[in-house]
Amino acid sequence: MNIHDLEAFIAVVETGSIVGASARLNLTQPGVTRRIQNLEDGLATALLDRQSKPLKPTASGRQAYEHGRRVLRSIEDLKAGVSPQGELSGEFRLGIMPYLSDTALALPLDRLRAAFPQLTLRIRSGWSPRLVEQAVRSELDAVAVCLADGVKPPDELASEDLGLQSVLLIAAPGLGVPKPADLATLSRFPWVMNENGCGFRAFIRQTLEAARLPFQVGVEALSADLRMPLVARGHGIGLVTPGAFANSPWRDAVEIIDCADFKPRVRAWMLHRPPAGRLSRPIALFRDALLEGLVMPAAVVS
Repeated sequence: MNIHDLEAFIAVVETGSIVGASARLNLTQPGVTRRIQNLEDGLATALLDRQSKPLKPTASGRQAYEHGRRVLRSIEDLKAGVSPQGELSGEFRLGIMPYLSDTALALPLDRLRAAFPQLTLRIRSGWSPRLVEQAVRSELDAVAVCLADGVKPPDELASEDLGLQSVLLIAAPGLGVPKPADLATLSRFPWVMNENGCGFRAFIRQTLEAARLPFQVGVEALSADLRMPLVARGHGIGLVTPGAFANSPWRDAVEIIDCADFKPRVRAWMLHRPPAGRLSRPIALFRDALLEGLVMPAAVVS
């Protein structure tokens, strides 16, 4: 089996096209196609569903991709181990769920870039179930996710518990949410939320439905930078991380809602397939910086 053929196949799976793989590998499109065909001939099976757009792997292709990623990682580990310079290079494919992105895209990434300047970071955002699945399939080297408290990560992943994470309930003063509020009171107002797939949104919906209370989403917006001004304009109750609240220019236009019988919380995790190999140091550095950034500023809750 030719390693270059394997690299071409993996590039096609990850970019979804021959064109994308060609650009990534700096090869002609016919060159990428020939490498894929060579690999398929060597394995005596079709690896790509050529009728799908973007290109997707077949069932055999999915297995080949998972094994192939591990083979390439082992080769990269070998190169890093014998390199006289000891400079870590290659790719670090990192998945981050939206709740953690405000924290993860600041201090942790700054430290990664400073400590490993030759390491190319490929960052993907998504909801936790999807990111966990991609880590299991070796499509991502590590993921920072949040799971409902009590839900354990898959056994095949190395996991590090980053602790329970809370969010702040916020609203515009003009919305008229009583202070303090209770769950029944909150259910009478619309919400400014992430789209479906967000663990906090699911938690709120399940909590209200269990209490036989309505849950109304007034506005969906993925980015906290969009949700904060929408909340400030009175479109509904919102959720925000302590860090995002502290740094937002809209902080003075909203107020924190105290609700004793409703405290949305999830548990944050750093997950990766073992062994981490050459990426053990970047993963550890990112984890430590992320954990540092997740500490709630005292001024936010005072």
